[in-house]
Amino acid sequence: MYLFLLGLFLIFTPVYAESIPNYDKPYAPIFTDKSVYSWTDKIIISVIAPSWNSNSNQIDSIGNLESHSIKISSGEYFLKPYRLTETTSNSGIFSGEIILTGFLHDVDDDGIFDTNPRTTGNGPTNGFLEVDRDSAITISFEFADGVVLVESVPVRWNVGTINFIDDLLFLEKSTMVRVIDLDMNLNPEAIDNLSIQLFSDSDVAGIEANAIETSKDSGSFVATISLSQNSPSSGNRLYSVSGDEIFAKYDDHTLPKPYSKSDTLSIETSARVDSSIPLIERIKNSQITFSDGLGYELESFSQNSQIQIVGNISNEHDFKQKFVYMFQVKNDKHVVESLSWIRGEITSKQSLDVSQSWTPKKSGLYEIETFVWSSINDPTALSPLMSTLINIP
Repeated sequence: MYLFLLGLFLIFTPVYAESIPNYDKPYAPIFTDKSVYSWTDKIIISVIAPSWNSNSNQIDSIGNLESHSIKISSGEYFLKPYRLTETTSNSGIFSGEIILTGFLHDVDDDGIFDTNPRTTGNGPTNGFLEVDRDSAITISFEFADGVVLVESVPVRWNVGTINFIDDLLFLEKSTMVRVIDLDMNLNPEAIDNLSIQLFSDSDVAGIEANAIETSKDSGSFVATISLSQNSPSSGNRLYSVSGDEIFAKYDDHTLPKPYSKSDTLSIETSARVDSSIPLIERIKNSQITFSDGLGYELESFSQNSQIQIVGNISNEHDFKQKFVYMFQVKNDKHVVESLSWIRGEITSKQSLDVSQSWTPKKSGLYEIETFVWSSINDPTALSPLMSTLINIP
């Protein structure tokens, strides 16, 4: 709206420099680059004041005179007078910045204050201002005698968030964990960092990773970790195996009300670890064989005689795998006459025989199918279906 009004002003009002402001038309809206700030943010201030563009050929200033000063206040702390300078000659737009320096506070629970609160500077870019949490910054400009223009923006702490960049994590590959906490942007002119704790089902002690701010003043922090089942946890490498849950935790020590300043909130996220090997290739399912009750191989079949159906699976990979092996017998009308399964876990490089007995009651052609799934509740195929036909005379 302000920019729209400024456009109308420039269209219908002749633009010319004045040696003193036009007191009859006090037009000088104050803008900030954000609507809400954290306690150690940088604030960029702009004031549109064409009437203070006194020399069209040079960079003018406002706010540095005691009689028509700019005051930037956080309550008991303030900067006055604070000078803003014209963005370009004859623009009539004046700009400056200050850095909020918070108050003494330990943001990582190591017993050491992590802030350097101070109030100093006269503008346009050397201002530092102490501020409490859940307060406000007020910017006032005495545009003319008795005419004071004011803008106020809130300052508050935030609850951080944490998440894995990927929904599914793969062994022997890298992934990233991201924390967004604007309150940890302790120096808006430098790259900050913070600690993240990571642990897995297979390593509950875990590791502590250093998350680096993605850019100055972003408040977004990323740590890159690798997942290994062949090496112990160390540095940014976490030991885990396929099927593990990986957990990431960030302790937030800068919480908004109704939390107190001394409160801490542990923020967690998790993701499942898997292998990059396609699911359908996890377990090798071999063709079934048939034997009698004593284990001798059968070459012919008959009604009402027990048949032992023997399957074989093998795990050729470097991780263990839970499975359900299912036998299904269908008659020549595709009706299921027998269904059974075996649950288990197969370790790396292991081969297992699995068997189930079946007694055919009638003659006919039968199809015996075997499936290898993750579980009964999660029928994800770990190998292709195998099918064998037999004839019962």
